[in-house]
Amino acid sequence: QVQLVESGGGLVQAGGSLRLSCAASGRTFSRYVMAWFRQAPGKEREFVANVHWIGNEYYRDSVKGRFTISRDNAKNTVYLQMNSLKPEDTAVYYCAAATRALRTVESYDYWGQGTQVTVSS
Repeated sequence: QVQLVESGGGLVQAGGSLRLSCAASGRTFSRYVMAWFRQAPGKEREFVANVHWIGNEYYRDSVKGRFTISRDNAKNTVYLQMNSLKPEDTAVYYCAAATRALRTVESYDYWGQGTQVTVSS
Protein backbone atom coordinates (compact mmCIF):
# COMPACT_ATOMS: atom_id res chain seq x y z
CA GLN A 1 0.00 0.00 0.00
CA VAL A 2 1.24 3.47 -0.90
CA GLN A 3 -0.18 6.75 0.35
CA LEU A 4 0.55 9.94 -1.56
CA VAL A 5 0.23 13.52 -0.33
CA GLU A 6 0.71 16.44 -2.70
CA SER A 7 1.65 20.00 -1.79
CA GLY A 8 2.86 23.17 -3.45
CA GLY A 9 -0.12 24.25 -5.50
CA GLY A 10 -1.39 27.81 -5.58
CA LEU A 11 -2.18 30.89 -7.63
CA VAL A 12 0.48 32.28 -9.95
CA GLN A 13 0.57 34.73 -12.82
CA ALA A 14 1.27 33.58 -16.36
CA GLY A 15 5.00 33.15 -16.86
CA GLY A 16 5.57 32.29 -13.23
CA SER A 17 6.76 29.10 -11.57
CA LEU A 18 5.59 26.59 -8.99
CA ARG A 19 7.08 23.42 -7.60
CA LEU A 20 4.78 20.61 -6.60
CA SER A 21 5.87 17.92 -4.16
CA CYS A 22 4.42 14.49 -3.51
CA ALA A 23 5.41 12.63 -0.37
CA ALA A 24 4.91 8.88 -0.44
CA SER A 25 4.62 6.42 2.40
CA GLY A 26 6.02 2.91 2.28
CA ARG A 27 9.46 1.41 1.99
CA THR A 28 9.19 0.37 -1.66
CA PHE A 29 8.89 3.85 -3.16
CA SER A 30 11.92 3.33 -5.40
CA ARG A 31 10.18 0.42 -7.16
CA TYR A 32 7.30 2.53 -8.44
CA VAL A 33 6.94 4.63 -11.54
CA MET A 34 5.83 8.03 -10.27
CA ALA A 35 3.69 10.38 -12.31
CA TRP A 36 1.83 13.63 -12.32
CA PHE A 37 -1.60 13.94 -13.93
CA ARG A 38 -3.90 16.94 -14.08
CA GLN A 39 -7.60 17.55 -14.49
CA ALA A 40 -9.13 20.84 -15.56
CA PRO A 41 -12.83 21.60 -14.94
CA GLY A 42 -15.02 19.73 -17.38
CA LYS A 43 -12.12 17.78 -18.85
CA GLU A 44 -10.72 14.30 -18.43
CA ARG A 45 -7.68 13.63 -16.29
CA GLU A 46 -4.56 13.73 -18.43
CA PHE A 47 -0.98 12.57 -18.16
CA VAL A 48 1.61 15.27 -17.51
CA ALA A 49 4.89 13.49 -16.78
CA ASN A 50 6.37 10.39 -15.23
CA VAL A 51 9.72 9.24 -13.94
CA HIS A 52 10.86 5.65 -13.78
CA TRP A 53 12.76 3.98 -10.97
CA ILE A 54 15.98 4.39 -12.99
CA GLY A 55 15.27 8.05 -13.71
CA ASN A 56 13.90 8.03 -17.26
CA GLU A 57 11.45 10.88 -17.71
CA TYR A 58 8.52 11.34 -20.08
CA TYR A 59 6.35 14.40 -20.69
CA ARG A 60 3.24 15.34 -22.59
CA ASP A 61 4.17 17.54 -25.52
CA SER A 62 2.54 20.71 -24.20
CA VAL A 63 4.78 20.82 -21.12
CA LYS A 64 8.09 19.74 -22.63
CA GLY A 65 10.78 22.32 -21.96
CA ARG A 66 8.70 23.98 -19.23
CA PHE A 67 8.10 21.23 -16.65
CA THR A 68 10.64 18.95 -15.00
CA ILE A 69 9.80 15.86 -12.99
CA SER A 70 12.30 14.44 -10.52
CA ARG A 71 12.39 12.02 -7.64
CA ASP A 72 14.37 11.63 -4.45
CA ASN A 73 14.15 8.00 -3.41
CA ALA A 74 15.88 8.68 -0.09
CA LYS A 75 13.07 11.10 0.81
CA ASN A 76 10.25 9.12 -0.83
CA THR A 77 9.31 12.26 -2.72
CA VAL A 78 8.60 13.19 -6.31
CA TYR A 79 8.61 16.75 -7.59
CA LEU A 80 7.20 18.68 -10.51
CA GLN A 81 8.97 21.94 -11.27
CA MET A 82 6.70 24.05 -13.47
CA ASN A 83 8.14 27.08 -15.23
CA SER A 84 6.69 29.50 -17.79
CA LEU A 85 3.22 28.62 -16.62
CA LYS A 86 0.26 29.34 -18.88
CA PRO A 87 -3.43 29.80 -18.08
CA GLU A 88 -4.11 26.49 -19.83
CA ASP A 89 -2.01 24.75 -17.17
CA THR A 90 -4.74 25.55 -14.64
CA ALA A 91 -5.97 22.27 -13.15
CA VAL A 92 -5.94 20.03 -10.13
CA TYR A 93 -2.63 18.17 -10.21
CA TYR A 94 -2.49 14.60 -8.95
CA CYS A 95 0.47 12.46 -8.00
CA ALA A 96 0.21 8.78 -8.87
CA ALA A 97 2.22 5.58 -8.50
CA ALA A 98 2.34 2.49 -10.66
CA THR A 99 4.37 -0.66 -11.06
CA ARG A 100 4.28 -0.35 -14.86
CA ALA A 101 5.74 2.48 -16.89
CA LEU A 102 2.61 3.57 -18.77
CA ARG A 103 0.87 6.92 -19.22
CA THR A 104 -2.82 6.11 -18.84
CA VAL A 105 -4.96 6.84 -15.81
CA GLU A 106 -5.95 3.17 -15.60
CA SER A 107 -2.31 2.09 -15.24
CA TYR A 108 -1.81 3.81 -11.90
CA ASP A 109 -2.69 2.05 -8.68
CA TYR A 110 -2.29 4.81 -6.11
CA TRP A 111 -3.37 8.46 -6.18
CA GLY A 112 -3.00 11.52 -4.02
CA GLN A 113 -5.83 13.87 -3.18
CA GLY A 114 -4.70 16.53 -5.64
CA THR A 115 -3.47 20.09 -5.37
CA GLN A 116 -4.97 23.08 -7.20
CA VAL A 117 -2.80 25.08 -9.60
CA THR A 118 -4.32 28.28 -10.97
CA VAL A 119 -2.51 30.41 -13.53
CA SER A 120 -3.93 33.87 -14.12
CA SER A 121 -3.49 35.74 -17.39
